[in-house]
Amino acid sequence: MRSKGGLELWGGVECTVNRVGDRYIEQLGRNAHWDRPDDLDRFASLGIRAIRYPVLWEEIAPFGLASADWSRPDERLARLRELKVRPIVGLVHHGSGPIDTSLVDPAFPEKLAAYARAVAERYPWVEDWTPVNEPLTTARFSGLYGLWYPHGRDEKTFKDCLFNECRGVILAMRAIEAVNPSAKLVQTDDLGKTYSTPLLDYQAYFNNELRWLGWDLICGRVDRSHYLWKWLIERCKATPDEILWFRDNTRAPDVMGVNHYITSERFLDDDIDAYPEHHRGGNGVHRYADVEAARVLASPTGGIKPLLKECWARFGLPIAVTEAHIDARREDQLRWLAEIWRACEECIDEGIDVRGVTVWGMLGLYDWNCLLTDVRDYYESGAFDVRSGTPRPTAVAHLMRDLSAGAVPPHPVLAGKGWWQRDDRFFARPVSVRGLVFPTRPDTGANRAPILITGATGTLGRAFARICAERDLRCRVLSRAEMDIGDPDSIERAIDLHKPWAIINAAGYVRVDDAEHDAERCFRENTLGPANLAAACERHALRLVTFSSDLVFDGERDSPYVETDSTRPLNVYGESKARAEKLVLDANPDALVVRTSSFFGPWDAHNFITVALGALRRGDAFHAAGDVTVSPTYVPDLVHACIDLLIDRESGIWHLTNEGEITWADLALRAAEFAGVDASRLEIIRDQHAQLPARRPRYSALSSRRAFPLPSLDDALGRYVRDSTLQ
Repeated sequence: MRSKGGLELWGGVECTVNRVGDRYIEQLGRNAHWDRPDDLDRFASLGIRAIRYPVLWEEIAPFGLASADWSRPDERLARLRELKVRPIVGLVHHGSGPIDTSLVDPAFPEKLAAYARAVAERYPWVEDWTPVNEPLTTARFSGLYGLWYPHGRDEKTFKDCLFNECRGVILAMRAIEAVNPSAKLVQTDDLGKTYSTPLLDYQAYFNNELRWLGWDLICGRVDRSHYLWKWLIERCKATPDEILWFRDNTRAPDVMGVNHYITSERFLDDDIDAYPEHHRGGNGVHRYADVEAARVLASPTGGIKPLLKECWARFGLPIAVTEAHIDARREDQLRWLAEIWRACEECIDEGIDVRGVTVWGMLGLYDWNCLLTDVRDYYESGAFDVRSGTPRPTAVAHLMRDLSAGAVPPHPVLAGKGWWQRDDRFFARPVSVRGLVFPTRPDTGANRAPILITGATGTLGRAFARICAERDLRCRVLSRAEMDIGDPDSIERAIDLHKPWAIINAAGYVRVDDAEHDAERCFRENTLGPANLAAACERHALRLVTFSSDLVFDGERDSPYVETDSTRPLNVYGESKARAEKLVLDANPDALVVRTSSFFGPWDAHNFITVALGALRRGDAFHAAGDVTVSPTYVPDLVHACIDLLIDRESGIWHLTNEGEITWADLALRAAEFAGVDASRLEIIRDQHAQLPARRPRYSALSSRRAFPLPSLDDALGRYVRDSTLQ
C-alpha cells in the first residue's frame, strides 16, 4: 500500500564487498544473511514494495563468468518474485570487481557490462538495476582518500575510478537493455551539502558542485561550460575526449537514488584551533577543519528536504531516497526515519516526483564507523538486530509496518528531538554563519505521553531519569508517596494523572540479608507491587519493564544461566523475585522482565566497585569474596538496553549483564588496575556467603539466548573510571 501521495516503502540490505589491500570485506557474510533464506519473508512482512538486493560481481563470478555460482541469486530472486517484492538489483556495491580488475583498470567498464549481460539473461524479468552503487562516493574513498582499493590519494586516480564506474553504468545498462528493453536505471549516490565560514565559501561551493559530478556525467551534462571542466582537465588530467564521451553516450537515470546520512552534511571552519587534530586539513590555500555540520552549526540544517528540492531543480527526474539509516539510540533511529518520510511527503505535496524511501541496513551494518577499513565488529542495528543469531525485529521494523500502511504513527518517542537537533550535540562552540538560516522544523504531532519511573531515590530510578533526559524521552520519576506500587488504587490514580505510555519499575526491596527477617515487606515491594503494575498495564494497554535478579538461581552449576533455566532461589529475596516473574507474566504477557546482577555505575556511591576503590585509595583494607562468581552490570549500559527493548516492544524474561563472569575479588582487582589504584590492601576471603543471614549462590553468572550482548566488562570498567563523578 502506498502512502498519501504515492510514496512507497522500500528496503535494502547492506551488502558492501570492499577491498582493503588484497582483503575483501563482505557484509553479507558477517550478518549471516546468506544462511537464512527466510530473511526475505521477514522483509516482505514489513510491507516493502521494493528491495535493493545484491547480485554482486565479486561474489557471483570472482574468477570469471565460466565458473559463476548463481545458486544464491537463483533462490533469492525467485522468492522475491513470489513475495511480489520488486528487486532493484545491484552489481557493484562499493567494490572494485573481481581480483582480475579494479576501478582503475581501463577494461573495467566492458568487463562489468559483460557481467551485467549475463545477469540480465539469467533474470530477464528484473526491471530495476543499480549497476554501480555510489560511484562518486566510492571514487572518493578509493581514489582520493586512500581508504579502499586501489588506495589512491590524488585527483587523477579519483577521476579514473569515477569515469570507469560511470562508463560501467552506461555500458552495463546497454547490455541489460539488449535483453530487457524496459529495464530502468536507479542511480544512487550520497547527497549531502557543505557549509562554511565566509572565508571558505569558495571551497564549499566547489564541494557542492563536485557532489553532483557522477550524476552529471551519466546524464551527459559535463561539457566545456561545466563548472568542473577546468578542474577535470588541469588537476585530474582528464582529456576532452574522455569527458565528452559521456555527453555523447547519455543514459539518464529513471530514478535518482539519493542516499543521505548525518555525516553527509559538512561544515568547513578556518578556526582550526577549535577542533581536534584529526578534523584539520586544507586545500593548499587555506587550512580548515572539516566536521559534521550537525555538531557545530548553531541551528540544525533543513535536513533532506532542501537537498531533494535541489536534486529536482537540477535534473527534473524522479527521485527515491535509497538509503535512510542512522547509527543512534533506538528513538533517534525512529526520529530520523520519520523525519525523512515526512520530508518526502512534503516534497510530493510541492509537486516533486519522489517515489520511495528505503530503510537501509535492514539487518544492520558492521564497521561503518571506521569506513570498513578494519574488522572491529562494531554493529549498528537496523530493522532487525542479528546479534543473537536470529534476526529480532526492532522498533524500526514496527515503524516500517506503519509507514507501509500509509502513515507515521503518533508514537510518544517521536515527540522528542533527534540528537542532531538537541543542544547537547555540539563538540565545539556552536557556530552561527551570517546569512545561513534554516527553517524551524514543525511539531511532529506525536503523542507526548511520558514514561513513568518508580524508585525515585534508588540507583536505577535515578539512572533512568538521567538517561531519559539525555535521550529526550519525556519521563516522570515517582516516589512511593506519588505511586505506591503495593496499592492498586495508588497505581490507578498515578496512571490517570500522568497518562503514560509505559512504566519502568525501578523500585523494590534490595536489602538481601534483611529480607530474611522482613519477608512481608520484601514480598510486598518485590512481588505484590510488580504484579499490581502488570495488571494495571494490561488494563490500560501500557508497556511495562520490571526487574528480577540472578538470585533466583541456586548456583549449583558452572556455566552461565540463560532465560529458560529453572529457578531455585536460596533466600527470601530471590524467592520474592522468582514469584514476581511468574505473576507479572501471567497477568501481562507483554511485560518485559529483566534479570540482571551486581550493579556498578558512575553516579552511585554505594556500589561494590566505588566502595572498593574508595577503601583502597585511603589505604584501608578491603575484603572481597574469591569464591563467588557473578556477572557485573554497568548501570548506564543496562538502562540504555532496557529503553531500547522497551521501545522495541519486547516482552518476556531477558538476561542483561556486561559480557564476562568474574569473582568479587577479581572484580575489585580489575577495577583497581583500570583506576590505577594500589590493590595491596585487598584481602581475598572464602566462604563469606556461608556467614551471611541470606544464603547466596556460589555461581550466578548470567548469559542470554535472546539478548544482544552488552559491552564487555573491561569496556565498561574503562568507561566507569573515565566517567565516574565519585572519584
